[in-house]
Amino acid sequence: MSIGASRWSDTERASEGGSRYRLRDLFTPLDTLLVSGGDARLALDPGDRVNAYGCAPSPEPEIWNFASSTASTISQAAYDRAALAREELVHKSLFDEVEIAFDRRCEDMRDELRGHFQLPPRVELVFSPSGTDSQLHALFLARAVLGAPPVTIVVGADQTGSGTAQTARGHHFSTMTASGVAVHKDAAIAGLAGGGIAVPLLDAASGVAMRADADAAVIRAIEDSLAQGRRVLLHIMDSSKLGWRAPSAACLDEIARRWPRKVQIVVDACQARLGRGRLRSYLDHGYMVLITGSKFFGGPAFSGALLVPKGLSRSLDRIEGIAPGFFDYAGRCDWPMSWTALRSRFERRPNFGQWLRWEAALAEIGSYYAVPGAFRAKTMTELAAGIDDMIALSPSLRVVPAAFDKADADDEEFAQRTIFPFTLLRNGKPASIADTGAVHRALARDMNGDIVGSAADRQVAAQRCLVGQPVRLEQPDGAPQAALRLCVGARLVTDAWSADTAQAQLNVQHVLDRIADVLVKIELLLDRAAAVPAEPVFEV
Repeated sequence: MSIGASRWSDTERASEGGSRYRLRDLFTPLDTLLVSGGDARLALDPGDRVNAYGCAPSPEPEIWNFASSTASTISQAAYDRAALAREELVHKSLFDEVEIAFDRRCEDMRDELRGHFQLPPRVELVFSPSGTDSQLHALFLARAVLGAPPVTIVVGADQTGSGTAQTARGHHFSTMTASGVAVHKDAAIAGLAGGGIAVPLLDAASGVAMRADADAAVIRAIEDSLAQGRRVLLHIMDSSKLGWRAPSAACLDEIARRWPRKVQIVVDACQARLGRGRLRSYLDHGYMVLITGSKFFGGPAFSGALLVPKGLSRSLDRIEGIAPGFFDYAGRCDWPMSWTALRSRFERRPNFGQWLRWEAALAEIGSYYAVPGAFRAKTMTELAAGIDDMIALSPSLRVVPAAFDKADADDEEFAQRTIFPFTLLRNGKPASIADTGAVHRALARDMNGDIVGSAADRQVAAQRCLVGQPVRLEQPDGAPQAALRLCVGARLVTDAWSADTAQAQLNVQHVLDRIADVLVKIELLLDRAAAVPAEPVFEV
């Protein structure tokens, strides 16, 4: 039960009179709106005015961003689109209720997103404040599809969002919902709670490689669950924090053959590092897909969506009772207009922060897909080769092995890796988690005053840059380590594009030169800078 929240009946929600959201709400400063309508992960530090990922709510073009596996600071173009979108909604709200104008805009955004991903109209989109919230939406819909509360099997449980351990079981993942309701973290959500099974991907023997028996572990977990009379929601990974994908396509084919209508699959594609052909293939197979606009595409954190194939939409007609605790995780405008019966059960609750973050993300997505596909693929290939070479040449970096399926046509430019994880050596020995966290924090700061060296070294040390937050790696025979990540995001490709071939090549080289400077700064920090005390903040 939520703390301090009024409990609404379905009838009360449907017949709510009057507008709770007035025009004046849209005149809140844009920076404030962009970090509203989410959970505690969006909160800004009162000192440096950045969130837990080191990202500010307004553009900071002087910071080099290679952290798209975690989060990115909003670009000027995305910020401008959010500002314009707010202005347009204010204008439309002068002639209609805010909620009605907002609902229409959300529907237009669904069409725009389908267009960018080249998806047919039959695919529906459910918006949410984060990929973690979308996991709860998937669980809610899976109950209707399967006709019974499922057990959720999470593939890559050690490499997905920290809240997945709770959402998989239908539990609260934070102390506050995006709708502003205080809850007990990890307490059961009334009417939605169920069982969860974690299938980690890290190999216990090496601590850094992907386990070889991932497919077999998934099959065993499904067999055990079905033997207990349970239905299964299988949460698969494409891609993980380390860029891994599991289970294999052959394993998914076996699941479809052996257990039709008993296993519903949801794809965790929150990183959005997959080709549009692969995305369509998942939906054509009847899988739900989780995406965000705030990882690869570089929109501001957080913006989540659940893609639902047409065949599953029909199951919504069978939804009779709605888990009472779930009302705190969705508003009427989150659901597509075609789902009239379901929408009518939910409160009118426009989430202006969620909406504006998606407006910003759509600016990035549109710009990325406006770049010719051949250039996107070529640039991804060149950046991947350059980053691999630089990590291999660095004396203090050790690459985390890739776990990549053989590419096919559906991968498009994502036939290349876009996340490059590595661990650190300090004085020839594996760096501790504390030291790795210290380096991560120092990269985002001007460290010129902390480095004793040449003018060139101090210039590199002064440059602020973001890389992916530490990912914890358990070690079989020693203290755990952590991996940092260099990430290729959409904005790097978009900014490098030019119709002038020579200029485009110079732009790509400029990106590689910046990455080289990031690695040099890491070396300087490991060699000469004192570790910053305090434990690192792992990805949340």
